[in-house]
Amino acid sequence: MSEWKRIDRDVRDTLGEGTLWSARENAVYWVDIRAPALNRLSLTDGGIRRWPMPEPLGWVVERRGGGFVAGFQSGFARLTLDPVAIDPIGDPEPHLPGNRMNDGKADADGRIWCGTMDMAEEQDSGSFYRLDPDGRWTVMDTGYLVPNGPAFSPCGRWLYHTDSARRTIYRFSRTDGGGLASRQPFILFSEEEGYPDGMTVDSQGHLWIAHWGGARISRFTPEGKLDRVIPLPARQVTNITFAGPKLDRMFVTSAAFNLPESEYDGALFEVDAGVTGLPASLFAG
Repeated sequence: MSEWKRIDRDVRDTLGEGTLWSARENAVYWVDIRAPALNRLSLTDGGIRRWPMPEPLGWVVERRGGGFVAGFQSGFARLTLDPVAIDPIGDPEPHLPGNRMNDGKADADGRIWCGTMDMAEEQDSGSFYRLDPDGRWTVMDTGYLVPNGPAFSPCGRWLYHTDSARRTIYRFSRTDGGGLASRQPFILFSEEEGYPDGMTVDSQGHLWIAHWGGARISRFTPEGKLDRVIPLPARQVTNITFAGPKLDRMFVTSAAFNLPESEYDGALFEVDAGVTGLPASLFAG
């Protein structure tokens, strides 16, 4: 195929985000935060489903025992589908009703890492959390306006996390017991490049970043040097995942938020990246 193709469907996402590869279902999940809804693309038959949700939904992560953990505006919850059932775990920010979850993933140890943000994008009231398998959460970092990512290096030594509004991707070193240390600015975006959004890491340890307002995805080396750019026809590119049994298929989400109707803004794309990704980790709780 060409470098990218648009997945044909009859809905455009207002704010597509939170891509997730499900090996056990051979499917790609992603959220539409502002609809709000959860989407699913079957790689077995190409079928697409969409489940409306009762409140803004930032991400879903599969549980080892089945079902999902989801990041809703009201906090963490267990989620099952068909029928939709939501079992709250807890709200880490009851004192910040204007905040919501934005992006999150599980690490190889079965913990979830996720960020919160002010829905109005006016206050840097967002934080970076770790949700452990026993259901307890810990604030790992604070002061975010629009958190995105996270992503993990194949060696497990590094965690990448972004404050999109500051056009900055940070790199943390990981410590024993699930801690973080030495946050450092790792990649800085220029105005022309847009804002760094969702991320993933490939099997070679390179970091792929979606460009909100930049109409592209980019690949960076483990040293933070730009390696490759793939232009896309959507202006607000939001999130990336590798998928398929060989992890050699890449899917990319986008947003139509505050844009006139178009064929590509808010679409889901498959991109020919030419590399393979890493398996999605499951929540151990």
